[in-house]
Amino acid sequence: MSKKPIEKKQPSTTGHEWDGIKELNNPLPRWWLWTFYACVVWGVAYSIAMPAWPLINGATPGVLGKSTRADVAAEIARYNEANGPIEAKLASVELTDIAQDPELSDYARNAGESVFETWCAQCHGAGAQGNAGLGYPNLIDDDWLWGGSIEDIHLTITHGIRNTEYEDARLSEMPAFGRDELLEKDQIAQVVQFVQQISGQDHDADLALAGATVFEENCASCHADDGTGIRELGAPNLTDAIWLYGGDTQTLTETVNNARYGVMPGWKERLTEAQIRAVASYIHSSGGGE
Repeated sequence: MSKKPIEKKQPSTTGHEWDGIKELNNPLPRWWLWTFYACVVWGVAYSIAMPAWPLINGATPGVLGKSTRADVAAEIARYNEANGPIEAKLASVELTDIAQDPELSDYARNAGESVFETWCAQCHGAGAQGNAGLGYPNLIDDDWLWGGSIEDIHLTITHGIRNTEYEDARLSEMPAFGRDELLEKDQIAQVVQFVQQISGQDHDADLALAGATVFEENCASCHADDGTGIRELGAPNLTDAIWLYGGDTQTLTETVNNARYGVMPGWKERLTEAQIRAVASYIHSSGGGE
């Protein structure tokens, strides 16, 4: 007796066809379906147990009351409590005594680096090297407008520079000799060449010779007769190779014409006393302190 041939079942289609290509209606694999259902169940359970659904003023808390924000806050509180004694000591000792205490000094440098990277690096750079083109000073060299002792640095950080927040902010203001018509155009060209001469740059000797008189009559009262500056006035040294905005002819001409008025915020209300002392210690010990 011959066997009846088994007819191969044709797969069903969705009824969609493009250029003779039919879209088959094959069932999904069983393992895939059960995995999908398990994920749905897990998702529902998670949204019930954990914070999940956003609301107007927060999110559903979940029956477990779990909060990663609360976990972070607890960790911060734990570290603050552990560092409390050394923070109190840092905030109370004489500034010059910090470096004499190895444990305190080590803590201050590490904490100060963290403060610096959070609040100061945006302007002064990650390595505290500053940005001369924008007028942000290098904090790791030996050139300071108001002094580089730890006390001077602490005062500058606390009250800032030329801001309107604090009466004790560092303050100096260079006249705009060109804009305010205090000097003629040729006098400005002369004094620029004189500054380039005393800073060891290429210069026009004839203009520099005339510029020496202009400098003596208009600039020496702040920058000193020899151009080395007066720190107590925040007047920079013009004889070295360190510039806030640049020492080329064009930049110096712009500076003499319109002056500069860089502003630094005071950090007294933003940082704790311990944080200010920590970042002052970090800067002071990074190579730029006196």
